[in-house]
Amino acid sequence: MNRTPADRPEHPRSAERFNEDQATFTVQGGGEAPDLEAGVAAIRNVVKTLPARPGVYRMQDARGDVLYVGKARALKARVTNYTQVARLSKRLQRMVAQTRSMTIVTTRTEAEALLLEAQLIKRFRPPYNVLLRDDKSFPFILLREDHAFPRVQKHRGARRVKGQYYGPFASAGSVTRTLNALQKLFLLRSCSDSFFQNRSRPCLLYQIRRCSAPCVERIAPPEYAELVEDAKNFLAGRSTNVQARLSKLMAEAAEKQDFELAAIYRDRLRALTYVQGSQTVHAEGLGDADIFALACQAGQMCIQAFFIRGGQNWGHRSFFPSHTAEVPEAEVLASFLVQFYEDMPPPKRVLVDRDLPEPELIAEALSERAERKVLIERPQRGDRRKLIEQASRNAEEALERRLAESTTQSKLLRDLADTFELTDVPKRIEVYDNSHIMGTNATGAMIVAGPEGFRKNSYRKFNIKSAQTDDDFGMMKEVLERRFARLEKDDPDRQSGEWPDLLLIDGGRGQLNAVLEIMEDAGVHDVPVIGVAKGPHHGREGREVFHLPNGRELTLPVNSPLLFYLQRLRDEAHRFAIGTHRAKRAKSLTTSTLDEVPGIGPNRKRALLMHFGTARAVKGAALEDLERAPGISKGTARQLYDYFHPNG
Repeated sequence: MNRTPADRPEHPRSAERFNEDQATFTVQGGGEAPDLEAGVAAIRNVVKTLPARPGVYRMQDARGDVLYVGKARALKARVTNYTQVARLSKRLQRMVAQTRSMTIVTTRTEAEALLLEAQLIKRFRPPYNVLLRDDKSFPFILLREDHAFPRVQKHRGARRVKGQYYGPFASAGSVTRTLNALQKLFLLRSCSDSFFQNRSRPCLLYQIRRCSAPCVERIAPPEYAELVEDAKNFLAGRSTNVQARLSKLMAEAAEKQDFELAAIYRDRLRALTYVQGSQTVHAEGLGDADIFALACQAGQMCIQAFFIRGGQNWGHRSFFPSHTAEVPEAEVLASFLVQFYEDMPPPKRVLVDRDLPEPELIAEALSERAERKVLIERPQRGDRRKLIEQASRNAEEALERRLAESTTQSKLLRDLADTFELTDVPKRIEVYDNSHIMGTNATGAMIVAGPEGFRKNSYRKFNIKSAQTDDDFGMMKEVLERRFARLEKDDPDRQSGEWPDLLLIDGGRGQLNAVLEIMEDAGVHDVPVIGVAKGPHHGREGREVFHLPNGRELTLPVNSPLLFYLQRLRDEAHRFAIGTHRAKRAKSLTTSTLDEVPGIGPNRKRALLMHFGTARAVKGAALEDLERAPGISKGTARQLYDYFHPNG
């Protein structure tokens, strides 16, 4: 769990600040020992100052780390409940025992408090809140409207570009399939504006009938606008209108004996029919809706989501929320929904497989988020009930697969601990690798794995700064020094779970000894390290040699599941390191020495390159030549000359 110093109280104090819309104040109680009485005393101290207004409260431990974020219709009444220990569950009693301070934020309405609660949970990720673990952004289809000929493209992230956004899609594969269908059906361009402007003849997409080539005027603007309108209708679920129009155009072309054009319309109709028939979830008449169903088994939960837009299935995804022990299933689903829609636009209708606590409040909060009415329903019969049942089956199957995988993963980690004589089963394994080409664009990479598999949100990349970039030992030394320095700074007491239980190093005895020396200098003596090196026959899989700190070398049978697991870890680190290096190298190809000069922005850079031709010519130019360049003042010319000639 990460701490945000700006949100941690600096001094024990009791203070209040109120205004008409929102108020925030922090109250701290005394005592450092993690006992129940001290926690109750700290909460009672907070209750004295609380108003009977809606708001959000954060419970914090002695270090200021957030334990729990909750919302209330009346803060005073809600927080008072935590002082009645006998009525609390064991889970909440543990939380109260750790509580030493609270931060309160009052809001105008309870719905506003619910939205703020979801935002703070996502920010602080408290250990006593149900957490949506999958925080990957969802892909959308963007129909850009900032050009005379709109383009269609895949989009992730903030919506800063003018246009129509359609989604979310469950995966990049779902977006790709839909984009391919759009290209076949409506022949919309997908190229960038610069590519569009510099075309003198049609590209390959025109030849294979995936684009109408507006770049070279093979289609008139009004006709292209009709294609754009058809695409909007298709993405909005009005595909029958598109089908009727294409059938009419095909018939008209056939009557005029323009059989080539008729064949084009025929192929587009076939593509549309294929898309309509490939839906695995049929939701005609449902419009825009998301469907959620929860399955629980062996203490773990899975939430299955189907995304329906315009009556079309845009994919499904499984979620496995964390911190769900001792939390009722309906409460888990309710908390999941509010967090899920914290940065996702809610559809008009949300279908769930069970009754939720405070469904009206959740619907009100989502409606406020979407700025239109959002309905939350639990279907009891008909086609919508069948969709819920299908989502429930998918949730159960996904959870069974997850449990089977986790069982295998747990066995592998136990075998790892036994084989390499670790003191305990590792919960966090960090794997390091470096990548460079002849010492250029050198990068280090760290991947993280644990009982739940790869933790891609914890991956880190390191731009090599001080080490000789053709010295692998020096590069590894810099990476690990920076890594452990950050750990010592952010978590000296090792409470966050960010400290590794095992280090895997891609290399042999030399790399291992270098790492051990680094860790000795850093004062880290209790983290096991293993070096993974290829054996004498480099070309043969399964001949890896594992180097241990005590000088031992170990090999595993070529069919060992543990060997395959360790190879996967090493290969993932290698893949991430190479990908990071390639991205850095690609970026360096588009940079210039002029980018590093203070005061030289894009316009002045462009003017200098247009005048001198190359950055090298600018660097070697005399002061008088720089002053004569268009758009360059004498002061800027002097600054530029001094930068490249520091010794006069």
